[in-house]
Amino acid sequence: MNWIAALPMYNASPALAADWRALLGRAEARLAGWLAARGDTLSIVEPDGPLAAFWLRPDLLLSQTCGYPLVHALAGRVQVVATPAFDIDGCAPGRYRSVLVTGAHVDAPSLDACRGLRAAYNDDDSNSGMNLFRAAVAPLARARPFFASVTRTGGHLASLRALAIDRSADVAAIDCVTFAFVREHLPELANGVRVIGFTGDAPGLPFITSNAVAAGDVARLADALDHAVRDDPALAQRLKLRGFVRLPADDYTSILAIEREAVALGYPRLL
Repeated sequence: MNWIAALPMYNASPALAADWRALLGRAEARLAGWLAARGDTLSIVEPDGPLAAFWLRPDLLLSQTCGYPLVHALAGRVQVVATPAFDIDGCAPGRYRSVLVTGAHVDAPSLDACRGLRAAYNDDDSNSGMNLFRAAVAPLARARPFFASVTRTGGHLASLRALAIDRSADVAAIDCVTFAFVREHLPELANGVRVIGFTGDAPGLPFITSNAVAAGDVARLADALDHAVRDDPALAQRLKLRGFVRLPADDYTSILAIEREAVALGYPRLL
């Protein structure tokens, strides 16, 4: 088998993209003997189409997805390998939350004060940008429309640009890991927004593998990721990685509970 691997989720800058590829390279070195014994190879690639299709490829050895597709479109169709533990405010080991931000031009000190403003979110299958945002708004909305408009931007960086540069939106929820990287690598975006709060937390974005990988080899992949962090402390520091934790896949069902709670409050979608 010619396996593939890619880490597309936190590539906020070219330098970060290179570092995530380097992490995969470290893991590949640890897996070299196992791959050779099987007559297999591993190619580190860039996804060339929709991520939902990429994550379902039978030759996928390692990638990272969001928890929302994991419990929806990917449910039962991939295996969870490990979850990053980030050294970032708002991130307990293996968990994360979203930062609620407004454009610097907006005079709203809280989410409740954003009633009637323009919201932006990255995508419909995002836990951080949509699901956690929806859950935070639901108790305030009282089963009624909360925002004047809601725009899907296609990515967290695009949402921040809409707030900070274009001023075409006023408020968004941004994954706290992404926001930490933006503060370091894209200050022009970070400086154009204000933090007004945080959402609840959820299990972090998991590393996954194909169901074609034997269950006994999933732990081997997780071990390789652990070693990749320990083998290069400078790389781990740049990626703000403390290491990895091994959450049971069932932990991610809490994301469904977050969704159900918003629906029960009469707020099934951002509006």
